[in-house]
Amino acid sequence: MRFLTLAEDDFDYGAPESVAPGVRRVVARNPSKFTYRGTGTYIVGGGDDVAVIDPGPLLDDHRDALARALDGRRVRAILVTHCHADHSPLAAWLRAETGAPTFAHGPHGAGGADWDIGSLPDDFGRPPADGAGAPGVDHEGGADAADAAGEPVVEESTDTDFAPDVEVRDGDEVFACDGVTVTSLHTPGHTSNHTCFALDGDEAGRILFTGDHVMGWSTTVVSPPDGDMDAYMTSLRVVAGRRDDVAIPTHGPPIPDPAGYVGGLVEHRIERERQVLDAVRRGRSTIPEIVTDLYADVRVELHRPAGASVLGHLVKLVADGDVDAGAQGARPRLDGTFAAT
Repeated sequence: MRFLTLAEDDFDYGAPESVAPGVRRVVARNPSKFTYRGTGTYIVGGGDDVAVIDPGPLLDDHRDALARALDGRRVRAILVTHCHADHSPLAAWLRAETGAPTFAHGPHGAGGADWDIGSLPDDFGRPPADGAGAPGVDHEGGADAADAAGEPVVEESTDTDFAPDVEVRDGDEVFACDGVTVTSLHTPGHTSNHTCFALDGDEAGRILFTGDHVMGWSTTVVSPPDGDMDAYMTSLRVVAGRRDDVAIPTHGPPIPDPAGYVGGLVEHRIERERQVLDAVRRGRSTIPEIVTDLYADVRVELHRPAGASVLGHLVKLVADGDVDAGAQGARPRLDGTFAAT
């Protein structure tokens, strides 16, 4: 799988930059192994009326940069792809400032399953004391941007306070102005409420804002219980079957030929599932064992998010009847044991 990069000299933190006709991006200074160079907030609309997609994290400098970029424009809609803390928290401030309603599929966990997934050993995924480790980058939920972020975060945090003013479903129109129409596309998988937003514009053409569902720099972490690998694969195939001119994720650069790229992601995920099943058949019975086997050339500090995605694959494999979770039944856990059927 060939991934795309966004060099640090290709953008300036806090500076609004055009990425397509009528679309500007403001990047927050929150780089990490989950956010790559940082959260890209998108301002859509070439005239005085605009929509904002993923206002971003609670950072004063990002809030101030967004206020400067919006100066003189009327925000008509605030669109949130999902409720991780690098995407939605600043929506509350923007709504209070502008009076614009927020749009999303629902609050975090809307329609998702919930169960105790257990935990990985405390020392799993910690780099050696001497700082040595595998130099490679796997792109399974992590990349070299973590190096620029200092101490990487352990996991994505969730904005449980967010609830949209308007709950949207597939095909709902959420913004229309000056030759631009934006509609919603529910894409569960990364989270159960994840939604992409599709722009159809006279000048911009067909753009799909993909949030974390499709990212050019990395594959997406699909972490149970709210993440669902089966739903994610179904949603990926929906996006692969569309005819968009470009996909624009919240993190990283725009993706040309999104149908071809997402088709490659589908194949990548199918291959990863095959590798996880093969590892279990070879006697790797725990998630740390599977991750250590499959991600041997990946920096150790990226093993924990890789473990979350491996659990996602195992949930699907158990549901498909290919793997037995023993006493866990149909609810595999991070600290569970697994065997091939």
